Amino acid sequence: MTQNFEQIYERIQNAKSKAGRSDKISFVAVSKTRTVDEMKEAEKIPWIDFFGENRVQEAETKRASFAGSNLPWRLIGHLQSNKARKAAEIFDFIDSVDTVEIATRLDRLAGELGKKIPILIEVNTSGEVSKSGVAPANFSELLDFTASRENLSLEGLMTVGPLTDDEAAIRNSFATLRKMIERARTSTGLALPVLSMGMSDDFELAIMEGSTMVRIGTLLFGARDYSK
Repeated sequence: MTQNFEQIYERIQNAKSKAGRSDKISFVAVSKTRTVDEMKEAEKIPWIDFFGENRVQEAETKRASFAGSNLPWRLIGHLQSNKARKAAEIFDFIDSVDTVEIATRLDRLAGELGKKIPILIEVNTSGEVSKSGVAPANFSELLDFTASRENLSLEGLMTVGPLTDDEAAIRNSFATLRKMIERARTSTGLALPVLSMGMSDDFELAIMEGSTMVRIGTLLFGARDYSK
């Protein structure tokens, strides 16, 4: 796994160089379907910043047997309303807020738990119906709402690139989110430091378009066995 990460890290640095960037790119190890033992091995790599889980129930089971985890955990998968309480309890960050309803529920639950939850708004910049995320046309309403919640800390935006080999289409999806966050910083006055975009197949293109956080699983851990 360390060798895999070193290859990914080199590619990240090369992409940053091409983009003329010297800032840090945060690394989310996408650990869905991975064992706790695999996650413990990944945690030994000093440049990995977070674990990213897609399913609340799976993450709950893992956290129960991985109580000593030193890395923060991010929910990067779609959040259903009936899973919101558990998500608020076990995750350090929730990156997939895409409706006012979910934001309202998380704000209330965070207040009940006596905590402030750092969140990202997920935007569907590709327009693919299979993707989660708020539509760009509805983004402003959700932005204004989440930015004003007492128990939520809006830190930035997230998107998933389109499923295509068309690099121009992928870059356009990422560029759209970059422009959205630039406008959002101006309209809200918030720093919004996190631009989470780029996965195993497209993280270099995402970095070229301004990503500050990549979410990588397959390249790090190897191919997933979904039959487990």
